[in-house]
Amino acid sequence: MNLNSLKPATGSVKNKTRKGRGVASGKGGTSTRGHKGAKSRSGYSKKIGFEGGQMPLQRRVPKFGFTNINRVEYKAINIDTLQELSDNKKVTDVTLEVLIENGLASKNDLVKILGRGELNAKLTVEAHKFSASAKSAIEAKGGEAKTI
Repeated sequence: MNLNSLKPATGSVKNKTRKGRGVASGKGGTSTRGHKGAKSRSGYSKKIGFEGGQMPLQRRVPKFGFTNINRVEYKAINIDTLQELSDNKKVTDVTLEVLIENGLASKNDLVKILGRGELNAKLTVEAHKFSASAKSAIEAKGGEAKTI
């Protein structure tokens, strides 16, 4: 073994060329970015939906209608679903927590009870809103419809 035959362990030394440090670095001039164009500039980041200068899809497709920014979305749950819940899980008090546990609503949902189906059980139901038919159906069976 001689000093002139010593080498570092394989994989321990990486050849790091310093880009953008002049022509002598071997990567000088354009610093491997090519010539001109947006991608050669500093601070470049492609915008979402950019299609290389072609008119993007969201601008090609026509817009129509009206979106009310004050619209309130309710998660609709029908009376027949509440009847199934009381049959299968033996529930008498239907609260938001019960609906969330059984996967009928998520914690951020506003819940509205609708009147489809028949109700045979006496239930106490808590929700944000009730349709008139749902409220009358619940109260006809001796239950209670509480608005939160």
